[in-house]
Amino acid sequence: MLFDTHAHYDSSWFDSDRDELLSSLPERGVGLVLNPGCNLSSSQKAVSYAQRWPHVYAAVGFHPSDAADATPEALDEIARLARCDKVKAIGEIGLDYYWEDYPDRATQNRVLREQMELARSLDLPVIFHDREAHADSLAAVKEFPGLRGVFHCYSGSLEDAKTLIRLGWNLSFTGAITYKNAKKAPEVLRWVPQDRFMIETDSPYMLPYPREKGERRNDSAKVSRVAARIAQLRGLTPEEVERISTENGKRFFGIE
Repeated sequence: MLFDTHAHYDSSWFDSDRDELLSSLPERGVGLVLNPGCNLSSSQKAVSYAQRWPHVYAAVGFHPSDAADATPEALDEIARLARCDKVKAIGEIGLDYYWEDYPDRATQNRVLREQMELARSLDLPVIFHDREAHADSLAAVKEFPGLRGVFHCYSGSLEDAKTLIRLGWNLSFTGAITYKNAKKAPEVLRWVPQDRFMIETDSPYMLPYPREKGERRNDSAKVSRVAARIAQLRGLTPEEVERISTENGKRFFGIE
């Protein structure tokens, strides 16, 4: 069974069929899903899905796009949610300097470190978002030695990947590795140690190829296409990638 380690089922893209879709995943080959939060509301929804479906788990936190809303009171609630049994990480947190309308860099960095400190205090790993902020992201990681984490939707350089692996972190890959313009991630995937990579969809985004006619929305069942591409890059069978990535994800998130 596959493990989609990052999917946003609180998205409005799933409002019409969320229950049906989540219920159907095991019979479609997806045995585990982790739904990260991006703000307080989505974190609460992620926890509610985890409590309803046995194969769904949650992470809670503030995405850099929502860092301005991470008040002390909101972070206290995130800390409370993080103590729920099926919450397995703090995330999605990180830095994003790509979008000009996102909170300023100082706010993003402050909220990131507050949440990394929370993760350390609760002995939870973090799910890290890094877009156009590679140097500052690595600096933050180095400030928290011993903290476990995964850079989701990894698109950085091989050099940065080697630094993260040396620091004890993991890398996760989406359908972006199936795109024609994907250059860095395939190089990293050929190199990354077998026990340090995971797979994800980032649903409803990052729809992988090959696509069926009319497809627009990603969902966890399509994580098999990510596994198939990794198999090509690493000279493995899709079944081997399924087994390895699922074992890695379960170990990383502490899921038996």
